[in-house]
Amino acid sequence: MFSDELLHRLAVALGIGLLIGLERGWRARDEGEGERAAGFRTFALSGLLGGICAALVPLAGALVLAAGLLAFSLAFAAFHWLEAQADQDFSATGVVAGILTFALGAYAVLGEVRVAVAAAVAVAALLALKQPLHAWLRRLTWPEIRAGLVLLAMSFLLLPLLPDRPVDPWDALNPAEIWLLAIIIAALSFVGYVAVRIIGARAGIVLLAVAGALASSTAVTLTLARMAKGRAEGAGVLAGGILLASAVMVGRVLVVTFALNPALVLPLAWPLGTAILVFLAGGGFLLLRRTGGEGEGPELTLTNPLELGVALKMAAIIAVVMLLAKLVGDRFGDTGLYVLAAVSGLADVDALTLSMARMAGSGISLEVAAGAIAIAVAVNTAVKCVMAGALGSPRLAVLVTGGSAVAIAAGAGAFLLAQG
Repeated sequence: MFSDELLHRLAVALGIGLLIGLERGWRARDEGEGERAAGFRTFALSGLLGGICAALVPLAGALVLAAGLLAFSLAFAAFHWLEAQADQDFSATGVVAGILTFALGAYAVLGEVRVAVAAAVAVAALLALKQPLHAWLRRLTWPEIRAGLVLLAMSFLLLPLLPDRPVDPWDALNPAEIWLLAIIIAALSFVGYVAVRIIGARAGIVLLAVAGALASSTAVTLTLARMAKGRAEGAGVLAGGILLASAVMVGRVLVVTFALNPALVLPLAWPLGTAILVFLAGGGFLLLRRTGGEGEGPELTLTNPLELGVALKMAAIIAVVMLLAKLVGDRFGDTGLYVLAAVSGLADVDALTLSMARMAGSGISLEVAAGAIAIAVAVNTAVKCVMAGALGSPRLAVLVTGGSAVAIAAGAGAFLLAQG
């Protein structure tokens, strides 16, 4: 190894130690001199020591690195044991961090520098996020942990065992593909579920609408509509929250479509993008006009999307929609698909979106698939207007329906212009 490259790699090893040592030293900044086993300088030297031992491997063999790691680990662990005895604070985190610093310093010399730096950043971030991570763990419930473990097992144990081919006479149902699509939607919904759990039950309307809509925009609409019942003075901000949730729902459709079939995004970008802008403009206008007494956030209850029953239900819905799309498309053509999209949109847009994204370009044209998704989104938006009127107040219904109607009309106009 050339001397310039070796110096560069040793500098990276030292930098890794400095990065991890910065977090460790800051955490122990209130302790006096000699009261801590390792601080900023010790971790910096640990990274450099790992780099030096690795640099000696071409000259003295790999044994020098192994001996260096063993000696360092024993000495580091011994000093931390003494510190733990004195402070009665028993934790292996500091020892593991020290060994990782040495190992990453060595890898920076022998391996890929970028990987070593990325790993060091991850180590420092995990150490720095101790309180938030522990607070998050305290908020978790056993059913949530169990559901996540079950779904992970179903994903990584069952998914490889499922047939990755059509198993029905119509060549429409691929078990492995259907289960994978259900996992994708469950994972995306779980982001919103976790966000709502972190935000808390009495959050602001904006945060609640955005986080909740990642999991279920319908749940957000139902919650805000019920809150508007008998609260005419708060209808404006609640309607703004519903419109904002609709914008998140449409954006989610675009993200899922892009992940599964990027070619389908192009015919959808103009209509759905236009609808998102209108929803954001309408929701933002109503939220910015909020007055005193409108800022209370409602309770939002969501079903954990990582529950096995919820995932199986989603997989069943996707399978039914994909089968119907195949049968209806073959028998009734494009018109039948549009009718199926409208019916699907009455309850949910995810299953129809996933089905069209997987089938577009193979049996269904991109334009027809895009039109079906747009219809499902429009129908689902109209259903939210009905919810606002049936469960909320007349003023809420007028505001939500007005904003949604403009968004649907603008999206339809953009779709027609894009078609031609």
